[in-house]
Amino acid sequence: MVTSGTRAGMPDVQASRDRRNIAIDKVGVKNVTCPITLRTRDGGQQTTVASVNMFVSLPHHQKGTHMSRFLEVLNEYAHPLTPDCIPLLARAIKQRLEAEHAHLELSFPYFIEKKAPVTGSPGLMDYKVSFSAESNAAEDFVMSVKAPAASLCPCSKEISAYGAHNQRCEIEAAVRFEGSVWIEDLVELLEGAASSPVYAVLKRPDEKFVTEAAYDNPKFVEDIVRDLALSLEAEDRVKWYSINSENFESIHNHNAYAQITRDKRAG
Repeated sequence: MVTSGTRAGMPDVQASRDRRNIAIDKVGVKNVTCPITLRTRDGGQQTTVASVNMFVSLPHHQKGTHMSRFLEVLNEYAHPLTPDCIPLLARAIKQRLEAEHAHLELSFPYFIEKKAPVTGSPGLMDYKVSFSAESNAAEDFVMSVKAPAASLCPCSKEISAYGAHNQRCEIEAAVRFEGSVWIEDLVELLEGAASSPVYAVLKRPDEKFVTEAAYDNPKFVEDIVRDLALSLEAEDRVKWYSINSENFESIHNHNAYAQITRDKRAG
């Protein structure tokens, strides 16, 4: 017989009372590896591997949470785990662990075949993607995509007799949206805000094209985030965004960074 607070005669230590009376905002498990299957914009599917973090809030009177329940819930939704399941999974974690608030994070690489601009040589580009879901009195979902790109310094171009310094950068957009927004959609907006996209495979004609394209389109880190903000303001599906660019300077011993957050629902 199982009595209250026990399972098969074992005491439920986590459910016991904690007399310090300090609530915990997030407690749970991190870095759980799980396959995830995503639909692609061209009508196909892609399976990749996600790192999953799952948390709940813990009331001031409860000693601990039941860590195994996180994995039990994840396994129920992981056959296969798809983006449509993410809000449902967050809600199920909240219910199974009897919490007021649940938080779910998934991060994974997403691959897009990208052809070189002149020769058309194909290559796979990987992009860093994350999904974040909340379940409490209301529910929330945020998608984030980070893309590598190239930037060329307008100041260097202006003051130099020839040449200009350029650098790799990483541009990121986190969005709340209505309807459907494809990862590919965000990648295009991110790359469009840079001096030039980068590619997995480049032949010499492609290298010439990319070098000259960046030279003809110089941008400070401030220009990148402002141009990206304009693109997201024009995208009706996006209701909130937080964007940033980090430029890995080639002639300085530091990085340049800029960030913008806007809630379009606030008017």
